[in-house]
Amino acid sequence: MAKCLNDNKVPFEYESMKVQYVVPAKKRTYSPDFILPNGIIVEAKGKLDRAVREKMALVMEQNSHLDIRLLFMRDNKITRTSKTRYSDWCEKRGIKYAIDEQGRIPEEWIKEAKATPGLDKVGKSRS
Repeated sequence: MAKCLNDNKVPFEYESMKVQYVVPAKKRTYSPDFILPNGIIVEAKGKLDRAVREKMALVMEQNSHLDIRLLFMRDNKITRTSKTRYSDWCEKRGIKYAIDEQGRIPEEWIKEAKATPGLDKVGKSRS
C-alpha cells in the first residue's frame, strides 16, 4: 500500500495516530470456594497469578457487601522476580487473608459473628 501511495506521489502518514477505544465489559460469574455459616466467603488460592489477581480485585470491588477472604498455603512471591508476596498484595488492598500450609481455615474466621446477613446464594440482598 505504501509503495502504491509513493508511486502515485500521494503524501501519507503511517501509524502516526493513536485512537482510544474501550473493550465492552463481559458479564462474568464467580463461584466462591467455601461459604461459612456466618457468611464469610473463603477463597482458597494456590497460585495468585495476574489473571486471578485481576479477577479477585474486580469481584471484591464490585461486591463490597460480601466478606471475601483469601486462604493461601504459602506466602509466595506474585512472580519469580517480584519482591511482592501474596500477603503484601492483600494488605495493599485491605483484603483479609490467612496462610496455612495445611489449608486450614482460621478458627477465628469460623467462630466470627455473622458477617453478611440477608444474602442469597448469588450474593444479592433479600429485601
